[in-house]
This record gives sequence, structure tokens and C-alpha cells, in this order.
Amino acid sequence: MRTRTAIVCSVADQGVAALTNILVLVAAARLSTVADFARFSAVYLVFTVLLGISGAYTGQPLVLSRGRGRETRSACRSAVALTLLASAALGALLAAVCLLLPGDTARALMMLGLVLPVVLGQDAVRYAFSTLQRPHLALTADLLRLACVLAALSAQPHGAGAARLITVWGLSALPALLLSAALLHREVAGSPVRLPPLLRRGHLGRRFVVEFGVGNATGQLSVLGLGAVGNPLLVGALRGATTLFGPLNVLFTSATGFGPPLLGRIGDERRRVRVTAALAAVLAATAAAWATVLALLPDGAGRGLLGDTWPVASALLPATGSQYAAMAVGTCGLLALRMLDPRTTLAIQVVFSLAAVAFLTCGYLLAGVPGAAWGLCLGSVCKAAATWIRVYRLRHRAPAPGERLSAGAVRPAP
Repeated sequence: MRTRTAIVCSVADQGVAALTNILVLVAAARLSTVADFARFSAVYLVFTVLLGISGAYTGQPLVLSRGRGRETRSACRSAVALTLLASAALGALLAAVCLLLPGDTARALMMLGLVLPVVLGQDAVRYAFSTLQRPHLALTADLLRLACVLAALSAQPHGAGAARLITVWGLSALPALLLSAALLHREVAGSPVRLPPLLRRGHLGRRFVVEFGVGNATGQLSVLGLGAVGNPLLVGALRGATTLFGPLNVLFTSATGFGPPLLGRIGDERRRVRVTAALAAVLAATAAAWATVLALLPDGAGRGLLGDTWPVASALLPATGSQYAAMAVGTCGLLALRMLDPRTTLAIQVVFSLAAVAFLTCGYLLAGVPGAAWGLCLGSVCKAAATWIRVYRLRHRAPAPGERLSAGAVRPAP
């Protein structure tokens, strides 16, 4: 497939995935009361954490592979197989534990456990298609998923509980998973499934999981913790605000997860860094423009999007919009580091993600929910600055005597 066509299909696929995610949350907000949406948001946040862990362990190392030879096809098949097996085991455990617990949130978590292999499996196949340079196949499956989830959620009555919405949302991905599996089988048929390499101690996915844990899950779990011990509406308020930026959130995640195969087509390292910097500027400007549009949205239109959650979410738009602009810069900085040397990002993630949690907590203690939102923004600004400083140092580091680096080679960590 030509580079231009691959880029168009990949961008379109990420757009479809982003639209699906935001429509799921918008539909849940419109169908639920404020309390029910807070429960749905908490469960969906758990899914987001599990999705990130799955992508970090299997997907992100996979897309750093190059070529479409037998080894790459085997790696794709193995990554999908491991994801399905691990998500089935984890989902069964989650469902069994929550079956013994009372409350609507526990029932919703139980249903999440039952549909976990479907939603995580379908996402794993998307990484495989990206690695195989077949983004049009991922686009086809994601279009089917979008149609199915819209049809399923539109049939739900107002006041549907979180458990029901989680079940409908999860099962609506089943047709897309079956289609993806059939298309992937056509691409990798005959390639062996090799799970041991994915379970070895030196597997790069372990490092990426740690990065995700401190870079994303830590902040999200902190929100859940503050909601549990402080104001329960904090989760719904922050989730409602970030829902409005759903397309950007998915694009940022996709840049790290699906960008390397596209940037790998650029042979010169300097050009790759420049393209990544240009992408950061474009995404940051897009985030600022989108925040401006949302701030000017009439109250009636806002309530049409988020229902009763709109008043509390709209108050956080300045902070959340600024955070997403900083996230655009930081995400692209991490992408550049992944292309230069994927082992250099862990320290940045650990230090500045823990700093963001501290900013979040201090902001909440000083100014409530708005303070928490501005704390998250400050953390994103600090991380963005750190990533590009690291990129600059890697690009301008003097090579050791006799060191020769070919185009696309990974630089050793200084």
C-alpha cells in the first residue's frame, strides 16, 4: 500500500475509533442520571486502564516491528492470541469477584469482566493490522463497530443502569471482532503462535506497562480515589469534561500506538523528528480550537450532549482544554523518543506522572474539583517540556568514537 493511502486510512481509522468512544460516553450521559453516569464513568475508567495495559504490553512493542515477513506475521498472531487468553482469564476473575459484592457498581464491573475479551481482543487486532501495514482492514472493522454500537445504544431506554449499558456496549463489538479475526487470519495464516517470547523477562512490553502505569493509570486511579474519599461527583465531573475531548484523547493514544509504522516509512531520523514536531503543533492547535468551540457552546446544546452532567463539566473546560493542548505536545514527544530509543521514556513517565498526581491532589485540596483539573493540566505541561528536552539531547548527542548509526537504528541510551 502506498504511503499516502496508508496515512489516510490510518488517520480515518483513528477518527472512527475516536468517534465511537465519544458517542458511547455521550449516549451513556444522555441515557443516565448524574449518579448512574458517575457509576458508568468509573467502570469505563477501569476498562480504560485495562485497555492501556493491554496495548502497552502487546500492542506498542508489536508496532515497533518492521517489515511483513514471517516473523512479523507470527508476532501479530501471537500478540492477539495472548490478549484473548489473558483478557478471558482476567475477565472471569473480575466477574467472579464482583458477583459476590453488592451494589450497582459491582454489577457493572461484573458485566465488564464478561465482555472484556471482546473489547480487548478487537483492539489487539487493530495493532496487528497497523504492524502489517493494513490500516484499511482496521478501518473496515472499526466502521462496523461504530454502526453496531450506535444501533445497540440507541435502542436502550432512558434510565438504563450502568450494568446494562456496559453489557450492550461490550457485546456490540462482537461483530467487529469476528470480522477482524477473519481478516487477520487471511493475512497471517500459516504463521506459528509463539507465546514464550512475549512472556520473557526482557520483553519490551513490561517496560511499557510500567510507563503506562505511572503515566496514565496512576492519574486515573487517583481520580477514582479522590472520588471515593472526597466528592463522589469528582469522577463524573472530570470524566464528563474529558468526554468532550474524546476524539483528541483517542488520537493521542493512537499516535503512540499506531504512529511508528507510518513514521518508520521515513528513512531519515531528522525528518522523522521534524514530522513529529509538526504533528505536535497541529494537535495542540486542534485542542485549543476545540476547547474554544466547546466554551462557546450554548447551554442547551451542552445539555443535549451530556445531560445533567453538563453544568459541572463545562466549568472545567478552560483547565481541560489547556491540559489537552499540553498533552498533544507531550504525546508527540514520547512518540519521537519511541522512534529514537524506546528505553528512554520510562524515567520521564515515572517522575512527571507522579508529579501530576501530586498536583491533582494539591489542586483538589486547595480549590476543589476545578483545582484538581488545573493540577492535571500543570502535570501535562511539565511532562511535555521534559519529553522534548530529552528528544533534543538525544538528537544532539555526540556519537561515541567509531559509532555508526544507520537510518532508523535505535540509539543506545546515554
